[in-house]
Amino acid sequence: MGRPVLRTPLCDMLGIEYPIVSAGMGPTLIGEPNGAPVELVVAVSEAGGLGVLGGAGFSLNELKEAICDIKSKTDKPFGVDLLLPKNLPGTQEAGDLIKEDEVSLSEIMKLMPEQHANWYKKIKKEMNLPDIDHLFVKMNTVTMRPKAAVQICIDEKVPLFCAGLGDPGFMVDEAHANNMKVLGVVGNSKNAGRVARSGVDLIAAQGHEGGGHTGRVGTMALLPQAIDAAYPVPVLGAGGIGDGRGVAAALAMGCVGVWVGTRFLATTEGGAMELCKQKIVASTDEDTRVSTLYTGKTSRASYTKYHDLWASSELPALPFPFQVLFSSALLGGFIKGGLDDHVGGFAGQISGLIHEIKPAASVLKEMVEETIDILKRRLPGLVAVK
Repeated sequence: MGRPVLRTPLCDMLGIEYPIVSAGMGPTLIGEPNGAPVELVVAVSEAGGLGVLGGAGFSLNELKEAICDIKSKTDKPFGVDLLLPKNLPGTQEAGDLIKEDEVSLSEIMKLMPEQHANWYKKIKKEMNLPDIDHLFVKMNTVTMRPKAAVQICIDEKVPLFCAGLGDPGFMVDEAHANNMKVLGVVGNSKNAGRVARSGVDLIAAQGHEGGGHTGRVGTMALLPQAIDAAYPVPVLGAGGIGDGRGVAAALAMGCVGVWVGTRFLATTEGGAMELCKQKIVASTDEDTRVSTLYTGKTSRASYTKYHDLWASSELPALPFPFQVLFSSALLGGFIKGGLDDHVGGFAGQISGLIHEIKPAASVLKEMVEETIDILKRRLPGLVAVK
């Protein structure tokens, strides 16, 4: 028996076999040894989908090395996702104060506002957190130099450039001149229309259910409105998609494919800490929270006691990227101190559907087979139309 066939216009656009794209997921800023998800990108692309490398958390040199590593391991199309948020108060200040590619978390704390620094010292003392002088934060693509990272992607002719935050319109012409496609991730129909008009080739519309940075509109309400707003730019469905049922639903709404994060994060090749993967597996659909604690922007992650601790502080979220740095300092102490109930990572509400860590190729294969089964057998058997 040959390989199953599931094709949409996305497959022709990107030169892939199946209309399934893994969301960009990169290493954490404090960078555990298994943090770089190159193997996940390769596994998804080799299995017929399109793997996307999350560039946030890499230094510029590491980003280029990761792209070259992917190219050495697969000749299939792949993507790179970078954060390009607009109006970043604090970014220039961080760039003025921090000159190195890696900075110790203890030095980072010296840059914090007094009320945040004092709260950190209080928590460190009350919880007996260990010193974090030996832990370092990577300071590039997620903080001060996103446009330099974009240029690396262009120089390397990455097949698909993805903007996980922000409008990539400023680089579309140069990307197209280098035979690249450009995708923008949005969370509402207004931004779907705005980003589509900037010249991108694809929109990924992510509902509130999704992990990582997320908006306020649920996926089922968002997708048809985003499709209408972005027309004629095609749309990928995202947020709460973890099996063939989600893929079939997105296709039925008019999407050309799907953008899948949490399900691929919880795989053998997924770049998250093993602890974070196991939190996903153990979760129900209600075991995630949306908070500003990790980046200063609303993002969904596995629920931990860190959420409650941050809420009890009543502190305002710091502007990006300072909240990222502040949160990393605390997480570094929690990890070093073995406080697993305070450690978690980005994850969506689909976590409750995930019960096993398995290879990414198996996840993609099962998604494809279930989608085909729904479209060919289950729906025709369930719905009578004339």
